[in-house]
Amino acid sequence: MQVAGRQLSDPPSDGISNLRFSNHSDHLLVSSWDKTVRLYDAADDVLRGEFLHGGPVLDCCFHDDSSGFSACADGTVRRLVFSHGKEDNLGKHDAPVRCIEYSYSTGQVITGSWDKTIKCWDPRGVSAQNATLVVTYQQPERVYSLSLVGHRLVVATAGRHVNIYDLRNMSQPEQRRESSLKYQTRCVRCYPNGTGYALSSVEGRVAMEFFDLTEASQAKKYAFKCHRKSEAGRDIVYPVNAIAFHPIYGTFATGGSDGFVNVWDGNNKKRLYQFSKYPTSIAALSFSRDGRRLAVASSYTYEEGDKAHGPDSIFIRSINEIEVKPKPKVLPNPPA
Repeated sequence: MQVAGRQLSDPPSDGISNLRFSNHSDHLLVSSWDKTVRLYDAADDVLRGEFLHGGPVLDCCFHDDSSGFSACADGTVRRLVFSHGKEDNLGKHDAPVRCIEYSYSTGQVITGSWDKTIKCWDPRGVSAQNATLVVTYQQPERVYSLSLVGHRLVVATAGRHVNIYDLRNMSQPEQRRESSLKYQTRCVRCYPNGTGYALSSVEGRVAMEFFDLTEASQAKKYAFKCHRKSEAGRDIVYPVNAIAFHPIYGTFATGGSDGFVNVWDGNNKKRLYQFSKYPTSIAALSFSRDGRRLAVASSYTYEEGDKAHGPDSIFIRSINEIEVKPKPKVLPNPPA
């Protein structure tokens, strides 16, 4: 069976931790356990830059097409200046930094760490060696995933905690929740329309949640099973490692350790598409800004321990509208 997408040249040599398309171009930023962050032109399959860190890099994000940021297992937070091929230290956590986001609404970099904190950084003074740490917020457990939409920040931690903040007043969480999924959280991603978030777990499930606490809104939340199969009369369940929302239609893709990428219509509770199986686990997903491409990191995520596995690869799939556009509901014919 043919793999879905064109494979990029010069992939990382160890596990891919994340990848992200730019909001302004076809540039793709990729972080890896091989201690690098790579910048690609995904359309032309060109490696534009490579930054070597002091430890595995667990996450990365863009500021704009001239710079980005990285989160490192050695506790450092860095700004990457693409045009000059240089990097600056923003600062440090007391443990590996698991996730990083740039807030366009506040102009701050937000990092989440296994030291049970999130930190907000002002990157503007870093080249002048000014203090860049704005504030630190304690979390109930190690931070596993972050997601931003507008002024809202969703923080998912170990112990199935979910804290929801308003970036305009982060003295305390706007809401404190517990994941509706029974097992460890793997990924959280906000809906593009700002009404809620999707949360995935290691136990092959995704929960669809809403910020509005009214009874009517909360009645719309649900969870569903995915990335599992039946074999010899028993269920084999795979972690859901990645969620990516389509920027135009609001449908979303999930990537699992089963090597499959599924596309879902969350509003109509239906699967729209399943791509051909990839060589190994899906570690990360990202849609391009126009929704016409999907970057897929096929990279073993060690759920089954240290075993022989295929090389780490990045695939760029051209997206057909039929794969991501919600299907209209068919209404029954009225009685004659």
